[in-house]
Amino acid sequence: MLKLDNLLPIMQELINIESFSSLLHQCPNFFFTLRLVLLVSLIIILYKYFSTTSINSPPSPPKLPIIGNLHQLGLRPYRSLHALSRCHGPLMLLHFGSVPVLIVSCAETAREVLKTHDLIFCNRPKITVFGKLLYNYKDVSAAPYGEYWRQVKSLTVLHLLNNERVRSFRSVREEEIQLMINDINKQSLSSSSKEVNLSKMFMTLTNDVISRVALGRKYSDGEDGRMFKELVGEFMELLGSIYIGDYIPSLAWLSRVNGMDARLDKVAKKFDDFLEKVVQDHVVDHSSNVGGNKDQRDFVDVLLWIQKENLISFPIKTVTIKALIMDVFAAGTDTYSVIVWAMSELLRHPMMMKKLQNEVRGIVGNRKEIITEDDLVEMHYLKAVIKETLRLYPILPILIPRILTQDVKINGYDIKANTQVIVNLWGIARDPNYYGKPDEFEPERFVNSGINYKGNDFHYLPYGSGRRSCPAIQFTTVIIELALANVVQKFDWKLPTSAGGLDMTESKGLTMRKKSPLTAIAVPHRSSAC
Repeated sequence: MLKLDNLLPIMQELINIESFSSLLHQCPNFFFTLRLVLLVSLIIILYKYFSTTSINSPPSPPKLPIIGNLHQLGLRPYRSLHALSRCHGPLMLLHFGSVPVLIVSCAETAREVLKTHDLIFCNRPKITVFGKLLYNYKDVSAAPYGEYWRQVKSLTVLHLLNNERVRSFRSVREEEIQLMINDINKQSLSSSSKEVNLSKMFMTLTNDVISRVALGRKYSDGEDGRMFKELVGEFMELLGSIYIGDYIPSLAWLSRVNGMDARLDKVAKKFDDFLEKVVQDHVVDHSSNVGGNKDQRDFVDVLLWIQKENLISFPIKTVTIKALIMDVFAAGTDTYSVIVWAMSELLRHPMMMKKLQNEVRGIVGNRKEIITEDDLVEMHYLKAVIKETLRLYPILPILIPRILTQDVKINGYDIKANTQVIVNLWGIARDPNYYGKPDEFEPERFVNSGINYKGNDFHYLPYGSGRRSCPAIQFTTVIIELALANVVQKFDWKLPTSAGGLDMTESKGLTMRKKSPLTAIAVPHRSSAC
């Protein structure tokens, strides 16, 4: 390779031509200056060229002008990125418009990003959708890394989602499970076809539990309930959308033309009005137990109590309370989809359904009451079914983007500061180096495996890993376990004869909801009739 040190004699020779020499005698000052300018310019150009080409960047698929690789994301980005990684390797550099984005698709590189270099990878880029919907990044999930984030993350872990707090809502979970079982039983007896819309049942369950835990009451009945469900649904849809101006600033005007800006502002305003009323009702309502029995407090109560007592190093404003409650809905609402996918796979695999029913019924016997959290401890196959479901259908198939704060070398490649990073959990969980038949549903692979949700096994990261991992693991998994255990214990299930096979297509976007609702025929089990 031609070195910069060897270029100077060549450049001098180029400039020392005869015509320059003769002109230099005629006008020495002008041509000396011109010669110097040309020399310096050439040095700068060549230096930039050679210094740039010496960077060892990760493999990159060909990109288009202006949009970069955005056209390659497709309707389900986690699938598209996985397909690209099979051609270009487990570490790729893409460009979403003008933004460089590192795609991580293997466990070893995920360990480098999420553990070895976690500190320089744990910041968040400014994502317009998050900024508009989450109070200008005042929540935990989207806030930039720094003192504010550390304080609200600590607040969330220690006061909202600690083990004691999660256990304190046991009665809420079990009451809502009982109501769901009653509804399924009623539908199975009153309907001629006995078909039950399980997607609707599980969504109502999770929304009602989250509402009672976070807000102190549920919002599922009547016109208010319908409007609230629509609001949460639109909120979740927008939260998973791509804002074109984040990647191509010159095209930000498109979001005004196509109505996205208006939708974001409208949903943010509606949710803010709703949460503002909830917070103010808690402030004036003495039954909210602020300062009272700590075991009966919902999340708004707890946050108001922390605000009043100044329990952290900075004052909590109402906007922070609302942002943290928004996080609860953002993180918890799609929990229902895991139960839907688990039941879908069990319906596709009757022998696995029977094995799970035998385990659950063998532990609780013929008891008519619902299964409680105490019963879950020995249900090992149940836990394996849920782990396998989360492997194939993680709530977030790709982790929320991070942004690199300084240059770093990963797998021998040079990664520049301000590069965004996306970890494709969906692709990592289908690595044949770790999973035989990776596309098949096989819960047995997790029986006695020792793999857990804590983020230490980098080929299995349904809740992420490192500083930015999800703090709600226990909160969400206990809802999933309770719901699944009770529906398979209380009822025998089969697909409608008209189904013609179960549609397992995912909805488009960045989350993993089932595209079509799951409906099944429920027959009350004779030994555990409700």
